Formats: sequence, C-alpha cells, structure tokens
Amino acid sequence: MTDSLRPYGDKQKVFDQRYLQMAQIWARNSYCKRRQVGALIVKDKMIISDGYNGTPAGFENVCEDETNITKPYVLHAEANAITKVAKSNNSSENSTLYVTTSPCMECAKLIIQAGIGRVVYCNKYRITDGLELLKRAGIEIVYIDPENDIYEVQ
Repeated sequence: MTDSLRPYGDKQKVFDQRYLQMAQIWARNSYCKRRQVGALIVKDKMIISDGYNGTPAGFENVCEDETNITKPYVLHAEANAITKVAKSNNSSENSTLYVTTSPCMECAKLIIQAGIGRVVYCNKYRITDGLELLKRAGIEIVYIDPENDIYEVQ
C-alpha cells in the first residue's frame, strides 16, 4: 500500500478495486482480438453506465481487418460508456470512470467534457498523452496494479 492511499482510506481502495474488477469482467464482452477494454461509470456508489470497445451499433462485430489492424471506426470502451450515459437521464458530473486500460487522448477529451472527476485504471497504455491531459484538467487519476498490491493516486 503506497502513502498516496492515505487520504482515502482502505474503504475507497476496496471500492476502487471491486469496480475495476467489474470493468475487467465487462471487457470480456468485446469482440476485439488485439485488446479487450471495459469501462464503468460510477456515481454515488451506483453504476450509471458501462461500455467496452467494439464497433458501432448495427455494424458487424469484427474489430480488426484481415491484417489484424484495428478498424478506424471501432469505439473505445470509455467513449461507449460516455455516449451511453449521455442517452440516459443520468449525469456523469463528478463521477468515477473505471477503465481497464489508461485512456488515449481522444477519450481523455471526452472524459473532461463529460465532467468525470476521477479515472481509475489498471493497465498502462504505451502512449501517455491522454493521462497527461487528464492531469492538466485536474482530474484525479488512480493506478491500481492488483498483482503487486499497488494503489497509486497520480
């Protein structure tokens, strides 16, 4: 347990770990072969939206082309969760996004515009510009590595 956990206490850590585990389970719904990503938006301890990476509604459930390159119209898990909450009566203002892979730049912009206040993730993507933008916007970022018991507020 890192010192950065202290402001939250063990209760927040447990909630964050459990919701992230649920996002990992939700990622299994993805038809993508290269990377399956899941996302949950939680507000006041209630899941208000969910998403996983995949093609838009009505498209074939094939994410990669014949050369194993991701098709350009595949939606990221965060984008699916944010657009899903936008179609509902819920507000994502000051909510927490649990996502299995750190957000890219395009998803970071959506997260900021959706008013999401925290992002919790467990897999680091090789490109970090999305995380840097979230930090610049004042959004709290939490990295969890369950295998090594790391809980790090960035």
